[in-house]
Amino acid sequence: MPQQTNIPIRSRNIEKTKSEIKYRGRTRIVIPVERDDYEEMMSGSVEFRSHLDQIIKEPPELFPAEIQSEYKLHGPLPVSKKMPEVRMRRIRISSADGSKENAYTICPPFVMPYMTGYTEDVEKALLLRVYNVPSWVLVYIFGRDEMYWDRLERQFGHYSIVGATVRDPEKLPVDVLADEKHTRWNGNKIYVATTVASECVLGASIALSAGFEGLKEAYGHFKKEARNLVPDYQPKTVNIDGWAATKKAWESLFPAIVTILCFLHSFIKIRDRSRGLKEYYQEIHQKVWDVYHSSDKSAFKKNIIELKKWAQEALPAGSGQKAILKLCEKESEFLLTFDYPNSYRTSNMIDRHMNRMDRALYSRQYFHGHLMSAEYAIRAWTLFHNFHPYCPRAEISKQYLSPAHRLNGFVYHENWLQNLLISTSMGGFRE
Repeated sequence: MPQQTNIPIRSRNIEKTKSEIKYRGRTRIVIPVERDDYEEMMSGSVEFRSHLDQIIKEPPELFPAEIQSEYKLHGPLPVSKKMPEVRMRRIRISSADGSKENAYTICPPFVMPYMTGYTEDVEKALLLRVYNVPSWVLVYIFGRDEMYWDRLERQFGHYSIVGATVRDPEKLPVDVLADEKHTRWNGNKIYVATTVASECVLGASIALSAGFEGLKEAYGHFKKEARNLVPDYQPKTVNIDGWAATKKAWESLFPAIVTILCFLHSFIKIRDRSRGLKEYYQEIHQKVWDVYHSSDKSAFKKNIIELKKWAQEALPAGSGQKAILKLCEKESEFLLTFDYPNSYRTSNMIDRHMNRMDRALYSRQYFHGHLMSAEYAIRAWTLFHNFHPYCPRAEISKQYLSPAHRLNGFVYHENWLQNLLISTSMGGFRE
């Protein structure tokens, strides 16, 4: 077979570094309105102001605080070539100090950002992306091309994860969990610094290293977004697996935080190192979990002493005994959980969410291309994960539509994607 010539060599720069996240949508106000009401709203200035005044009273968190005092109509936007049948209008709001006026665009949730399509036409395809259906299958079923669906999904990575997910500042969790998902970008090992609480992923950012500086920068995005919601936000506790750089990063970002050591990780190490002790295997499991289920500090100390004594006397020297004794040496760290009863003692919650993240990353064969594209992709996955509907067969679906609904206690719209779009009003930020 003759050798082909003039084939372009595909090269990729794997040395690109991550720059600052470009947050978008801060001047885009998405209001909860149905299509028929929106068309009536856009029929004239009087109708527009009448509808908008009513909407402002219901969910004020969708608007800048200054809108409560006064706003001015700023005229409609030019007709879009993509969707000429849908018009949008802008308003002007004076800044808090009155020094300038800022223009905002009022947008309906039945239209995607940048006029890329109607929500009803793309929401089923994007829901399939939540379940890791590849882009080429979306093209086969819904048309368009792969880049259209990739860009449609990735644009959600430009919004604040914390701000869009947590609608009421008082419900911002003060007890969180943190861990790093090991993955690859252009063949290089990277880490997704993940923050979870209240059954929602509240932070996901790529770190090029598992050292202190890399993790501090990655977890710092959670801090930035949380403090936009609550300026003096200070979490009480963070559950970690014991990695020193993770502990140092969180204590640097939030000096008053208390790090809670995950008991489950210690148990897993004991389990893995005790497989050769078949005759003691079940007894080891029982005694370790008896320590975990101690009712108070006194009982915990007593059970730890008994576990240590039993391991030294009954078990042969080796990796299994060493792992148990190492757990006993961390007594003071585990005792902190009794001072903070609402803290997470194990990493079960974050593990559940990171398992879904792992499947999503595997299905796309991890990250390729520019590093910021990977950053926006994992952030978009996080918002889709928080807002996607529960399986109808799941017991939780009888009470809540999605994890975000469970956290907030309400939804702006019954449709998951419209609810997400409304939640990204002003990019998820508060002003």
